[in-house]
Amino acid sequence: MPCELCGRECKGGKEAIIDGAKMFVCPDCMKYAEGFVPQEPVRSSSPPQPVRIPVKKTQNIERDIYKDKRMEKELVADWNHLIEQARKKKGLTREELGFKIGERTVTIAKLENGDLRPSDQTITKLEKELGIHLMEEVKEVPTGSQKGTQAAFTLGDFIKPDK
Repeated sequence: MPCELCGRECKGGKEAIIDGAKMFVCPDCMKYAEGFVPQEPVRSSSPPQPVRIPVKKTQNIERDIYKDKRMEKELVADWNHLIEQARKKKGLTREELGFKIGERTVTIAKLENGDLRPSDQTITKLEKELGIHLMEEVKEVPTGSQKGTQAAFTLGDFIKPDK
């Protein structure tokens, strides 16, 4: 490694402080040093072990997402036609409706074409502006496993065994 003071290549150099700066100097230039930098101990090549911090475990609360308040209603089947008909009934263009509810004209067009499902916020705005209902109550569908009814068919009832 070259001496940072004279530039000569040296093998026995050390780090020294010269004029307040830490420099690597050769044995000949060490006479100009004001002090020497202590040698750091040789470190092993293994990476340091990560510090493990205990994590407080939270209780696992199971809940039925379908019983959540937001899941009691669903979007009606013909929502896109309903939006278009209500807009035309009010005499609004797509651009005017978009301006009133804070949506782009392209978004209104995609909603009416059924290419884009409206977000919950957009549904609320459309219902308020157009005076329509786009959400309906979720109806519980009876299944064959309810008490007091006969057991429902399964796929196994229709499979014929090989002979």
